[in-house]
Amino acid sequence: MKPYLFKIGNFEIRIYSLMYIIALFTAIFIAKRDEVAEKRGINKNIIEDYAYFAIVSGLIGARIYYVLLKWGYYSQNVSEIIKVWHGGLAIHGGIIGGILGTIIFAKMKKVNPLVLMDMAVGPLILGQGLGRIGNLANGEIHGFPTITPFSVILKGNFNSWWQEFQNMPLMKQLEFKELVPWGIKFPLDSPAGSEFPNMKLHPAMIYELIFNFIAFYLIWFVFRKKEYSKGILTMIYIIIYGIIRIIVSTFRAEDLLVYGIRAPYIISFLMIIIGVVGIFIINNKKEIK
Repeated sequence: MKPYLFKIGNFEIRIYSLMYIIALFTAIFIAKRDEVAEKRGINKNIIEDYAYFAIVSGLIGARIYYVLLKWGYYSQNVSEIIKVWHGGLAIHGGIIGGILGTIIFAKMKKVNPLVLMDMAVGPLILGQGLGRIGNLANGEIHGFPTITPFSVILKGNFNSWWQEFQNMPLMKQLEFKELVPWGIKFPLDSPAGSEFPNMKLHPAMIYELIFNFIAFYLIWFVFRKKEYSKGILTMIYIIIYGIIRIIVSTFRAEDLLVYGIRAPYIISFLMIIIGVVGIFIINNKKEIK
């Protein structure tokens, strides 16, 4: 498992970058074939411009979100803030940045931002799934060791259990058996391998990849076919991804913490609430009209 597809001297094609390039062009291809968006007044000629605009605003949002959550470090290392290649993008920030970028772009092009977002959420979650292939190659977005008791995972007290585990005699450690057969052992020079050397881990990035692909199918081939009001599909995406991230974050070992609580839990619960309230508001407006 290597982070690059091939390498010639100092030149390398990194799988992570390649997957996001593939995701971008796949998203453009799919969006251009969205008949629903076209019927609602979205000109196909602006889709490429919108895709580039949204991905830039999304990257900016993802970086700002990550830096704010790690402000204790970045306040002391200001020069590191712009060094995205050193790592540090958060998907929740990317979603927020993408939404703000969509609103700005819609105002520039004088189109309905809700229609743009409804068109984008399907390709977006497909792209998120493809991006997790890059995370797998990098050995990041990894889970806990597969010997971790489910009670420890669900209670969220892995760090304290892990310290206890490391202090146990070897014979006591060997009593903890692998609970799932699909754990992955990552290279020692990867984030996962350096944190848990020679241990099989929950492939959290693959969990999310699978859930994201299922979500894409539901959004694009099931929900999009129905006659929903503008913005409903966006709210469905917000709810679905909020649920996905809560499930996946339960198994992730490197999620950012806010006052001891996993930041994705907080943001994902807010997303679900926003999505449900958003559907209620949109439907009520429709009834009033």
